[in-house]
Amino acid sequence: MRYRILGGTLLLAAVSLLAGAVAVSVRPAQVEAQATRTIYMAAVEPKGGTAVSSEPFPAAALPAGGGYVLRAPDSTGRWEVSTYQWQPGFVVAREGEQVTLEIVGINGAEHISALPPFVQTFTVKRGQITRLTFNAGRAGIFPIICVSHQPSMTGYLVVLPR
Repeated sequence: MRYRILGGTLLLAAVSLLAGAVAVSVRPAQVEAQATRTIYMAAVEPKGGTAVSSEPFPAAALPAGGGYVLRAPDSTGRWEVSTYQWQPGFVVAREGEQVTLEIVGINGAEHISALPPFVQTFTVKRGQITRLTFNAGRAGIFPIICVSHQPSMTGYLVVLPR
């Protein structure tokens, strides 16, 4: 049989010959070692701006909570908008895996955050890496919440069932 994988070709041959001749033993320690995952994330603040001569300043306010920032036009007529986010916004693990989230702070001085039920509180600071290690003990979709920058700075950990 041939399978196409990312433009390459993977040949599956002699599997039946090897299946009878090779026995593979997996010890619990090996399974444990294989059930780890490191996920890399960043706390970011995408920004945009323009001048009122090109685009009028929005009349409606953005939602409160610190996650959205809309700066009124300055003396030159330039206005800016930004939002705080986790990047990537969705991360995936498997149930039972030992997960390490490694989060670097890019924008925003401090992000006081939580990942219930796995991590009750953690803080990400600009220029520093915060590492969270936990067991993804149950399947589901779990919010990664920065309480300082709502509603936009919520990401999600998706834990797939085994």
